[in-house]
Amino acid sequence: MDEDRPRAPIDEVIAFETATRDLVGVALRSVERLDVSLSQFRLLLVLYEHGPSSSVACARALGVVGSSVTRLADRLDASGHLLRGADPANRSAVTLRLTDVGRRVVQEVTDRRRRELSEAIGSLDPAERAACARALRSLHRSLDGTTSGDELRRNLPF
Repeated sequence: MDEDRPRAPIDEVIAFETATRDLVGVALRSVERLDVSLSQFRLLLVLYEHGPSSSVACARALGVVGSSVTRLADRLDASGHLLRGADPANRSAVTLRLTDVGRRVVQEVTDRRRRELSEAIGSLDPAERAACARALRSLHRSLDGTTSGDELRRNLPF
């Protein structure tokens, strides 16, 4: 953290911690009735958003090491959610792509999350809801300066 920046008051930090727990709860509930874990879902989502990709690119997108993606991909390939292949230009590179089953899982989870979030934020005053959305976009930019607001909206299910 930049030494010149003022620290947020503890009650505000606690409010964000609480919101984080709430949002993680939404994420976990959205995958709890499926046969994939949250980690597996995250890999499916990367492939859904980016299309067929190398395992190295998926690891980079997820912020994990390649062996983690290999283990996730092994399980998801065995369960019929994705297909592993080889890059014709580089036979040592493993490529991953979603199956129809994998695409359906991503859409189902996305729909569940959006329904639950829509119900929760629908009860807020419209001005409060808009202010909250602006604050969350600003927080996202602060935490990950590489993503624009448009990308944030597109990546909502992640």
